[in-house]
Amino acid sequence: MSEYWLQEPEWSWNHPVENQPTYVHHWVQQLKNIKQTPNMILYGAPISRSSISVSGASLYPSEFRRAWKGFATYNLDENVDLTDYLIADAGDVAMHMTNIPVSHQRIQDATTYLAKHYPSITTCMIGGDHSTTACAVRGIKEAFNETIGILQLDTHLDVRDPKELGPANGTPIRQLIDGNIVKGENVINIGLHGYYNAKPLIEYANLHNIQMVTLKQARKQGLINTIQEALEKLSAKVDRIYVTVDMDVLDIAVAPGVPASTPGGMTSIELFDSLLEIGKHPAVKHIDFVCLDPSKDSIVAETVKTGVYAWLQFVTGRVLQTKSL
Repeated sequence: MSEYWLQEPEWSWNHPVENQPTYVHHWVQQLKNIKQTPNMILYGAPISRSSISVSGASLYPSEFRRAWKGFATYNLDENVDLTDYLIADAGDVAMHMTNIPVSHQRIQDATTYLAKHYPSITTCMIGGDHSTTACAVRGIKEAFNETIGILQLDTHLDVRDPKELGPANGTPIRQLIDGNIVKGENVINIGLHGYYNAKPLIEYANLHNIQMVTLKQARKQGLINTIQEALEKLSAKVDRIYVTVDMDVLDIAVAPGVPASTPGGMTSIELFDSLLEIGKHPAVKHIDFVCLDPSKDSIVAETVKTGVYAWLQFVTGRVLQTKSL
């Protein structure tokens, strides 16, 4: 086992050495093979045993990498070549086969290790279910002991009580607030809609001053304006922003491959545009993509492809932010 439970990914690609990479699977390199300092560290947290509903989200880190071959390293819409932005794949956190708390601790330890060893580098975790977010944020807190703000794109508040459910995927934000890792006032959730958050959860959110922005409100004032306003609010109060993207924020019509798919969610274009904007903001230091279940996709893997596209939009925002310096 390599340092801090990080092991080689289950799926990886061979890399040509003679040509400039033109596709993602030849562009992202394993961390152990990179001599220079990367711009982003990528790592997987393949666990879904902690999901409230039946979930195959543990499959996503491998399917995420497998899908890279279908994506070029050039963003035509933004006229941006991504290849100068160096992304290092640190592999996956090794999960315990039966012990969820042990697996969660390994995710926390791996995140602390990466954050400490690459303190100025953007980290990106690929889940796994949403329980992994609490682990990663605790790891970052351990590494820096700074004030952390969370921008959450999600259909759900994820403030269910871990005393009742254990550290499940419906509890990460509550874990962080009750554990004094993050203040509720430093959490902004954009994407809430419909009938998917029970009244006691909304009462908890109000009690702890979580800033809830419904999708209806965001669309009314403009989603990009809403994202920008949230980032500015957080950056004025915190040292670093952690973004968590629960893929169930998307409408079931465009993302059937999530454990808790719902009608009324974001369109894929809304998510893509939001992540481009998020990637541009310098206070954003960490991001995760969670709760994507490839086993619920059709044969064309529409949700997996949407997940890769969403990640590349964030990377494009990073590249645009670097160019503006």
